[in-house]
Amino acid sequence: MNGITIKVETNHGSFDAYLSLPPAGSGPGILLLQEIFGVNGHMRNVADSYAEEGYVVIAPDLFWRLQPGVQLGYDDASVARARELRSQFDIDQGVRDIGAALAALRARPELRGKAAALGYCLGGLMAYLSAARLDVDAAISYYGVSLDAHLDEAAAINCPILFHFPENDRFAPAPLREKIRAAFAAHDDAEFFVYRGADHAFNNSMRPNYDRVAAQLARSRTIGLLRRVMGPRYDLNAIWETHGDYEFATRDADATIATMVAEPYVNHIPTLTGGIGRRQLHRFYKYHFIATLPADTRIVSISRTVGPDSVVDELLFCCTHDREIDWLLPGIAPTGKYIEVPTVVIIQFRGDKIAHEHIYWDMGTALKQIGLLERNDLPIAGIECAHKARDENSPASNQMLARWKESEGKP
Repeated sequence: MNGITIKVETNHGSFDAYLSLPPAGSGPGILLLQEIFGVNGHMRNVADSYAEEGYVVIAPDLFWRLQPGVQLGYDDASVARARELRSQFDIDQGVRDIGAALAALRARPELRGKAAALGYCLGGLMAYLSAARLDVDAAISYYGVSLDAHLDEAAAINCPILFHFPENDRFAPAPLREKIRAAFAAHDDAEFFVYRGADHAFNNSMRPNYDRVAAQLARSRTIGLLRRVMGPRYDLNAIWETHGDYEFATRDADATIATMVAEPYVNHIPTLTGGIGRRQLHRFYKYHFIATLPADTRIVSISRTVGPDSVVDELLFCCTHDREIDWLLPGIAPTGKYIEVPTVVIIQFRGDKIAHEHIYWDMGTALKQIGLLERNDLPIAGIECAHKARDENSPASNQMLARWKESEGKP
């Protein structure tokens, strides 16, 4: 945790809120609205993670009028108490308290620009109502509960709004989701996403329903909306280029790791190589990646897609296999053969730092090119794979399909 507790003033006294600041010290704002378990460790972690993305985050204690400082866990007794507090919670008063927190956020000297409401479960409902009743600049609702009881307020929402629904959420089954979607038919900036196989609370890593894939996808979509509406905007292409220069040009492990978050990871999928955490990854970069790059290593770009928090790079890794390349061909003695290996890299960012990389390449063509796959009856091509990545017309498609001619002229 890197945040602090601040006081939010109202006409009826003050209440606590957790404040987390971005590395730059300032940025747009997020009102982070709690689940029924209070501003507990999980919610503070979420606040810190969005601060790392460049936002000034305030998580107000919405239950303060019932019991200040609620921080519940997820055992049966805590769940029972959370539900009791939810049943006693005054929704309308809660929105007014969020309004006080929004005023406190906008009064912070660190705030630059706009402010959004982002909430989970109960907080998902409160984010929706904040969009309807307060002047937030955007709203994101994760598996909001009881939204159908307030659909008459949808017409009052003018800001961009995003809904994340788990497919199997009993609190928002498919008919209800369609009813909510219909209420926004006239809204030109409302988005709805349903996560297949996911259930309520899929974003909470401390609960059994946590779904890492759904959580990552929802977060990326959330970041996309926030970046579009209020920034901050980072030049991810330039950051990735700098990272690559440190790897392949200056070959500096210290500078390479400095472009990454505090605890990054790299996963080379075909060989299960890389590193998890700063210490292990630095060791990997220094002794097993950069140190084993052949002198004539060359990267040829094929395509690149830049998103709000990620880059997908399609490239050719080209070199002479004049040494053992630990990460690409571990345990294989140098053959002296030149190779070009089609490779795809998916780079995830947090703020202006690289969080992780997933790297895939065509191991079959790599082995074919160095002479370890001599059989000609296997559906594996050699350097032709690299040629095809460069030019879709050459070599011709479907040469490996013995039955290709059978379909010629067929409708």
